[in-house]
Amino acid sequence: MHIYLRHPDHGTKVATMDLEAIYDEENGWVRYTPGEQPAAQANELVTRRRGRRPLVEEIAADGNDSGRSD
Repeated sequence: MHIYLRHPDHGTKVATMDLEAIYDEENGWVRYTPGEQPAAQANELVTRRRGRRPLVEEIAADGNDSGRSD
């Protein structure tokens, strides 16, 4: 007997005993049937920005090119 299990972090695995599958289900694994489409899940991860932040050049109000307010 083969029991197919899926975990959101660890992927998929095959359990060979019912006791093994029950233990795995207690640790977040879910049974599935090969070939069936998985239920659609919303992506809960927050996308991270990549690269440097754009430089913002502040121009002093007095026209000083150095950016300082001396």
